[in-house]
Parts: sequence; C-alpha cells; structure tokens
Amino acid sequence: MDVTPETTDGGGPRAASISLDGIGKRYPDGTEAVRELSLDIAAGELVVLIGPSGCGKSTVLRMVNRLIEPTAGRILLGGEDVTRVDPVRLRRRIGYVIQNVGLFPHQTVSANVATVPQLLGWPRERSRKRVEELLELVGLDPAQFGRRYPHELSGGQRQRVGVARALAADPVVLLMDEPFSAVDPIVRTRLQEEFLRLQAEVRKTIVLVTHDLDEAVRLGDRIAVLSQGGNLEQYDTPATVLGAPATPFVREFVGADRGIRRLVVTPLTRETIEPLPGAGVDGLPAVPLGGSAYDALGVLLSSATDRVVVTEADRPVGVLSRTRLLDLGRAPD
Repeated sequence: MDVTPETTDGGGPRAASISLDGIGKRYPDGTEAVRELSLDIAAGELVVLIGPSGCGKSTVLRMVNRLIEPTAGRILLGGEDVTRVDPVRLRRRIGYVIQNVGLFPHQTVSANVATVPQLLGWPRERSRKRVEELLELVGLDPAQFGRRYPHELSGGQRQRVGVARALAADPVVLLMDEPFSAVDPIVRTRLQEEFLRLQAEVRKTIVLVTHDLDEAVRLGDRIAVLSQGGNLEQYDTPATVLGAPATPFVREFVGADRGIRRLVVTPLTRETIEPLPGAGVDGLPAVPLGGSAYDALGVLLSSATDRVVVTEADRPVGVLSRTRLLDLGRAPD
C-alpha cells in the first residue's frame, strides 16, 4: 500500500490525514470496546486521545494500524481505506511507540533503529545514515550510543530510541500509546519538551494516548475526550476543552482546576494583554510576549505587585493585571 501523502518534505512523504468513519470494536462475548467513533485528523496534526481507564482509547490506536481489527466502520489514511490492505505492509508505514518501548534487548541501539528500513530492503549505507540522523534528532550522539544495548541506557534514553525507531522509515503517521508514562516526572517533562521540539521539525500526523490531562494539554493541537465505549464527548483545542467543556462528563473529567490548566495554553498576545499605560511600569517584573499566561501568573505570585509588564525584544508593549489573569483562566459555567 502506498499511502497518499498530503504533506511532503522534498521527495518523500511526511504526513497523511486520518479519518475514522464510524469505527467500532465488538468482541465475541458481546463486549463493545468502541462503538461508532468518527474523528478527522489533519495531516501534520498532533491529536491526543484521553479518557478514563477502559474507555477504548488504546483500542482505537491499535485499530488504526490493525493490531486489533475493527468490526465496523472505515479507517482512512490519506484517503486510502486501511481495512482493505495488507496489515503487515501498512504497519511498516506507521510508526508505533509504546509505554515500555519494546526495544530488542540483544540488538544494539543502531540495529534497533534500523529495524524497519532493513525490512523494507534499504541499502546498508542509506540505513546507516538514517540511523545517525535520527539519533542526533532525538538528542543521542550516534558515536556514543549507537553501539550500546538497551540495558545500558536510562529509561529516558530508551524512550528516545523508541521514538527514533518509529521515525526510521519516515512514516506518514506516528501512533504513541502512553509513551512517557514509564519514566519519572522530571525525565517525563524533559521528554515532552524534546518531543515538542521534534514535532516542530518533522511535522508528522500523530495520535497519542495518555491518561494525563496535563500532558494532553501541553502536547496536543487538539484533544479528543472519550467516555466508556469510545464515545466522543468533545474534540477541540486544549483551551476550548478546558474553558468550555461540552458535556457534564468533560466538565467533571477536566476538574475544578481547569482554569489553571487553561492558563498554560493561553499565550500572551497583543489581544490578550492590556494596553500599556502612560506611566507607572518602571520596576514592574516582566514577561515576554508569546509566553503563557501561566508564566505571568507565576511572576505575579512571586512578586509584591498586582501587574506585570509584557515585553517584546525587551521593549514594553502592554501589561497584565491580576484581574485580567483571573479573567483569562475563568471557565464559563
């Protein structure tokens, strides 16, 4: 199967759209894990599936690459129905990253990353160059880490290798199932930062499953909130999900502190800040235009003032008051 690319980088495919058209999964005992889920994901978009345990989010992910076969509906990648093609060839076109990485323990890091290119019959030199390029991309020096084995790496390093392996054959789609949950919180934050940097560079279509709302808000272009049976409760930007929950289920799921989370995804723009007053900004703590409202809140809470000055290229362009911050974080009832 040659998935039709909708975004290209040079001569190769970069990303493809995904359309879930009424997909469902019913098991022989009558259990309905997912029923009639429809979802459209644009090429190059990062969408997070989130919901309580048992809501079917991992099942949805595995149906996309047909590790689990859907019992209803269609799955389209770049307009092609993947339920009608060879699943093995399909999976070689889709990167897959899981919680515990799944590296082959008796193969070196380089050999692990080269797995899919070798299956696709790439020439040895092309595979070698691709491995080196990807290890550098995920922040691992090929000369230092390429000959190591998985047991010689930290958890965070193994996760980086897993991402590199998933990207090795330049897949049009990247599926990630709880990719950062097996590491400690500090490493997890660093991996998330690196992943955002990586996505800004490679612009893949990514579907990521997580149970962590903060992670979903931080990483996702859009969030799909699922309830039991894979029922889609809301599908929107993080700011909208936090600020305007579409259903009572979503309101309860995002919690009472959604206003604080909303500040994390609210950028300081000329539209969100207040005009620069004629005087009285000298000595005020400063935050940069383009930062988050949450950053501004942190500066306010650590200072003895009720305003911060917002700067661009070190020049004041506006202010942000405590009252305005409360307005930005307030979610409508």
